[in-house]
Amino acid sequence: MSERALYTTQLQAGLGLVDEAKTLLELWSPGMSANQLQQVALGSGRFPTITARRLRNVIVECFAPRYLVDGGAPAKHLKLLSPIISSGELVQLLLLFTSRANPILGDFVRQVYWSRYSAGYTHISNADARAFVDRAIDDGKTIKRWSDSTVRRVSAYLSGCCADYGMLERGSKSTRHILPFRMYPNVAAYIAYELHFAGVGDNALLTHEDWQLFGLAREDVLEEIKRLSLKSLLIAQSAGDVVRISWKQPDMETLCNVLTKS
Repeated sequence: MSERALYTTQLQAGLGLVDEAKTLLELWSPGMSANQLQQVALGSGRFPTITARRLRNVIVECFAPRYLVDGGAPAKHLKLLSPIISSGELVQLLLLFTSRANPILGDFVRQVYWSRYSAGYTHISNADARAFVDRAIDDGKTIKRWSDSTVRRVSAYLSGCCADYGMLERGSKSTRHILPFRMYPNVAAYIAYELHFAGVGDNALLTHEDWQLFGLAREDVLEEIKRLSLKSLLIAQSAGDVVRISWKQPDMETLCNVLTKS
């Protein structure tokens, strides 16, 4: 396993960080570093209940790894979209970037949340999350073995993150109801185009792991792509196992502008 894929405890710095992310996106401007954003946030008066040290941890350990990667592209796109798209759509995009930055969350969603969802279970518990973490440690997915207290905390962080992103009920609970969760079309368009511009081929795109965060298998993704075609966001043609997509938007910024008008 590559070092990038190793699991960490970084989720503890902010879990879903939904409200804070919205505010920080408003304060951030293209080209601004994490340290510069921290200074702007401190002087903004928008975080009156957070200490300077806590705010730094939120920005450096949560916001930056999730949204300031790739030259700040995620933050640029979210800043364009967040004032216009629905709260539900924004939260799903935050889930996408948080899962990329924290493989432990992405794998938990794909392997535990959706397996229980599709099997008809109504709840997910911290014990389910702990079993997932214990297996991951045994499989060598952490740099070193975690202490029992760390395992317990990380297990709670996983279910807490899922609650922040609308997949499980909120509240300080050890067992949470599974909530209905379906990908929004604008989120599907964003992921499809982003993968395309990242160099992923049309057929490989259908099986990319990002879709699995939303419970979608290849045939489900193809249906989403066809719906985007009906909305004139792209042109999709499929014959057997071969899919060809004509991409109508020249870059992600143009797509984001189109999505704000859809």
